[in-house]
Amino acid sequence: MEIKKTSSFTLNLRDDGVALLTMDVPGESTNTLRSEFAEEAREIIAAIRGERRIQGIVLRSGKSDSFIVGADINMLKKVERPEQAEVLSRDGHAVMKELQDLNLPLVAAIHGAALGGGLEFALCCHERVLTDDEKTQVGLPEVQLGVLPGGGGTQRLPKLIGIPNALDMMLTGKKVRAQQALKMGLADEVVPKANLEKAAIKRVHALKNNGSLSSYFEKRRKPASIFSGPGFMRVVLESNPFGRNVIFEKARKSARAKTQGNYPAPDKIIDCVAAAFSGDDGFAVEAKKFGELVVTPVARQLMNIFFASTALKKEKFADAEAREVNKLGVLGAGLMGAGIAFISVDKAEVTARVKDRDDKSAGHAIEYTHKIVSERQKKRRIKSNDAAVLKSRLTVSTDYRGFKDADIVIEAVFEDLKLKQSMVKDIETHCRKDTIFATNTSSIPIYKIAETAERPENVLGMHYFSPVEKMPLLEIIKTDKTADWVLNTAVEFGREQGKTVIVVKDEAGFYVNRILAPYMNEAGHMVASGVPIDLIDKALKKFGFPVGPINLLDEVGIDVGTKVAPILADAFGDRMNPPKVFEKLLKDNRLGKKNKRGFYQYNGDGKGKSDKTVDESVYELLGVKPNQTLAEDDICERCVLMMVNEAIRCLDEGIIRNARDGDIGAIFGIGFPPFLGGPFRYVDSLGSAGVLARMKHWQSMFGERFTPAERLVNMAENNERFYSN
Repeated sequence: MEIKKTSSFTLNLRDDGVALLTMDVPGESTNTLRSEFAEEAREIIAAIRGERRIQGIVLRSGKSDSFIVGADINMLKKVERPEQAEVLSRDGHAVMKELQDLNLPLVAAIHGAALGGGLEFALCCHERVLTDDEKTQVGLPEVQLGVLPGGGGTQRLPKLIGIPNALDMMLTGKKVRAQQALKMGLADEVVPKANLEKAAIKRVHALKNNGSLSSYFEKRRKPASIFSGPGFMRVVLESNPFGRNVIFEKARKSARAKTQGNYPAPDKIIDCVAAAFSGDDGFAVEAKKFGELVVTPVARQLMNIFFASTALKKEKFADAEAREVNKLGVLGAGLMGAGIAFISVDKAEVTARVKDRDDKSAGHAIEYTHKIVSERQKKRRIKSNDAAVLKSRLTVSTDYRGFKDADIVIEAVFEDLKLKQSMVKDIETHCRKDTIFATNTSSIPIYKIAETAERPENVLGMHYFSPVEKMPLLEIIKTDKTADWVLNTAVEFGREQGKTVIVVKDEAGFYVNRILAPYMNEAGHMVASGVPIDLIDKALKKFGFPVGPINLLDEVGIDVGTKVAPILADAFGDRMNPPKVFEKLLKDNRLGKKNKRGFYQYNGDGKGKSDKTVDESVYELLGVKPNQTLAEDDICERCVLMMVNEAIRCLDEGIIRNARDGDIGAIFGIGFPPFLGGPFRYVDSLGSAGVLARMKHWQSMFGERFTPAERLVNMAENNERFYSN
């Protein structure tokens, strides 16, 4: 029986007195929270108060595969003053309090994503029932947008699951699956999707029969057992101000080490959680700090990234229909090939056949997949049956048997033009005429690989980044001869693999590696001039990169960098050449992490982990004496401006379609500091004239490699920007 209906909410009453409150935003694939919903919610609450037959409420979603995915980011982007965002937060708090003040059992029935404000709505319920479906995940990811949970999350979550667990979720933005949520007390029950509504209704009746609900949330603060690790932590540390301060200080120290102080949200999240236990009005503190964060430059840039990546996921790059991919072939079972095969059988849910030269090499792909799946099983992220199905999708061979029906074949072998050309021939011989050949080359122009092909229209580049299952970017390279349907099929397949896809022009190094090379080379020039290796790496990490450039060279492989450099130098000149003295590294068999001989020392545990201590013998080998005469700001500016300048050249030459693609490529592919928005947003923030002045400064000191891009010069003269907003 329908009691009340608004645009986004419907209230139905069952015969047993349980009301089903359904949220279903019209015309949208997911439910997002908007400012106008507060008034709608109050209408529903008023209707509940006026209907005495209601004995309890189940909050559910009208969407088939999600609960509520959080606040509408467009709403936050429109905020101009902190006070406006603070009002949004306070309105959310008020609506949730009104729900709780009904003194009726509230149970959230969650299937799919319950994120941000969606989880906060569920937290104001007495209990939460989750489905065991892999689509069901809960989390407070606001920190990834530079803000904090503004719907009471910082106040309710730590009291429900403990301060350490709550801080871990809020400071990382990680999503938690159903079984993990059950274990930490965030979920009260996990059931199959078909039983979700029935289980939630049953819990409403149980809550009603248990008596008073007024002290329910207070009771949930107590751990189940003080003898468990979490229980001991909550009794000994969380139950007293001194212990809580220990937790908060440790969390601040850890967060600052990770963010290098570049992101303000983590500190404010900790402030809000501390306020929840201080006797102050924690909700007021949360609203105020939420408002302060929404208008920060960091939050603006992170929101820009969100909108850019969301738009990219929907774009069509050519006027042709993508074809369905059911089977993938992979040539090479090394780190890249195994990773590509795994994300294909996992996320894209296709079958994959991997070929390598011998059984041992080919078997690496099986080992790679089985290791990741086993780790998921240990964490209860995947059921045994689903794990078996996933593993069954992957097979290996040492010849081309099993490749005949492949829709796409991706080669992932070392950088050798003739080898890659021979593989194109092999696929044209052993596969269908419409099988797509994609190369994972990181630097060789695709047209060269396709030169000897009978069907060059089937050839393109699909450049993944290592480790494949973690790095979000896929760079697709189209030649002048690549068919439109081939391009769109590769793009859609990449998206099914879970990647954010950019399409770039076919030139040496494409986009990401081309802008990375001068950045790393500049770090190399500094080492060759005597700037300490660790000083360079620490400076760039503090600037916001995930690792320093010299450390990255060790990770990627000094030999790989040496192979790529001549290709780029041949195409673009001396600015792509590393210092000559670096040739001595290979002669000394220094390959980096892979053979535990690089710029850094490596321990002997067989895992190749750096202890972050520079191998001092490198200086002697290079014939330099380290000194600390260069300021950190100068180190960062020289390296970053080389990357930025090359990115502008790429835009000018049409390597990338627009500044947005360039920013996403740099952030998702290299780890350009997200809070700066990408190379092009960074130039806009500094001003093109200011960037040009600094380029000319370094050009006067170091010559041609700092020659400003022509587009930068023109923009500075006309006071232009890359973005209008």
